Amino acid sequence: MTSTLLNRIAGALTATGDYSDHDLVLFEKEVRSRQVKNAEILLNEGEVARSIYFLLEGAVYQHSIKSDGSIQVLDLHADGEWFLNHQSFVTQTPSESNISAFADTWLLEISIASIHFLIGQSPSFLQLNKILAQSTSRVYFFDHSSTPLQKYEYLFRNKQLLLKRFPLKMIASYLKITPETLSRVRERFAKEPNRY
Repeated sequence: MTSTLLNRIAGALTATGDYSDHDLVLFEKEVRSRQVKNAEILLNEGEVARSIYFLLEGAVYQHSIKSDGSIQVLDLHADGEWFLNHQSFVTQTPSESNISAFADTWLLEISIASIHFLIGQSPSFLQLNKILAQSTSRVYFFDHSSTPLQKYEYLFRNKQLLLKRFPLKMIASYLKITPETLSRVRERFAKEPNRY
């Protein structure tokens, strides 16, 4: 592995907690670097999620297909984020959604078997549970009582890269609002960004 990749792997791991040099060596042996082409599918509906991922560069989205054939965006991911299909991974049951690349993407992948192995080697790897907690907190925020303006403000303040990487139609689907509502919200926010 190149020193750049090793640095990126170390950064991905330390985003979840504190680890010893020995832990890092163990992790480097278990994690896999992958190049994924635009539109390539990482997880199909009906498959069991057996890996978690760290997005080094690119864009990935999780989505389901509605009965009318349209796409419902469930989650968006950009550089520097851990992601997974939480429900399928935790329960080891078939996924009800897909994970696809939205652009040519470079990511790290680690399997559930490798995670169990690492936890057996060092309790420090229990900190990887933070990845699972992050994915459920996102679902809570976007699927509960936040207003369209609050949702957009959250993205603007905390995840601006998503606004740069994905088209507005996908952002609207992700926020569970119509594209027209998103346009109004963006217009309102642009007039007084410091008020919100």
